[in-house]
Amino acid sequence: MFSLIELPYGLSELEPMISAKTLEFHHGKHLKGYVDNLNKLIAGTVFENLPLEEIVRRTAQALAAGDKSFAAIFNNAGQTLNHNLYFTQFTAPHGGSSGPDRESPLAKQLLKQWQSLEAFQEEFAAKGTGLFGSGWVWLSASPEGELVITQEAGASNPVTRGFEPLLTFDVWEHAYYLDYQNRRPDHLKTLWGIVDWKVVEKRYKS
Repeated sequence: MFSLIELPYGLSELEPMISAKTLEFHHGKHLKGYVDNLNKLIAGTVFENLPLEEIVRRTAQALAAGDKSFAAIFNNAGQTLNHNLYFTQFTAPHGGSSGPDRESPLAKQLLKQWQSLEAFQEEFAAKGTGLFGSGWVWLSASPEGELVITQEAGASNPVTRGFEPLLTFDVWEHAYYLDYQNRRPDHLKTLWGIVDWKVVEKRYKS
């Protein structure tokens, strides 16, 4: 069974990028709801003792095969996984100018594919802005180590595509509406100022 993750920072430590009020609702209400629902749904089932990523993979496969009976488990497992990765990738504001260590495998791959960190950030934010409705924009790694930006609708996660999720921005309205109303592009732009690149680097297994 799963528990609500503890935040690696205080509620006000991500301000002004994410307010304490938004974080309190987003983590303490929305994520807690997904975790609680997931635990109720998987109790006594074959999913009860599986890792979160495996639950997402298996239920996604069932849905792709036309079995919609797993939709609720997929949605709550996917949102739990997505939010766990989302909340643990941030740190106190650092001005938005930093990026991955230039000698890290992640930085070298980013530069190889996008030529600059700024070019990557622009494409990533554009994909987040351009995603219709609710969902997530992800930086992921293929099994070969190639970096991929994907738009994931609803509760989906790149693990359903066989990718390793590295970095994500949440574009569900509950992630930003209290602070930015309908200004999604402004919200996405500010998030670069709190990304903990050391965490993202550790997720990348080249």
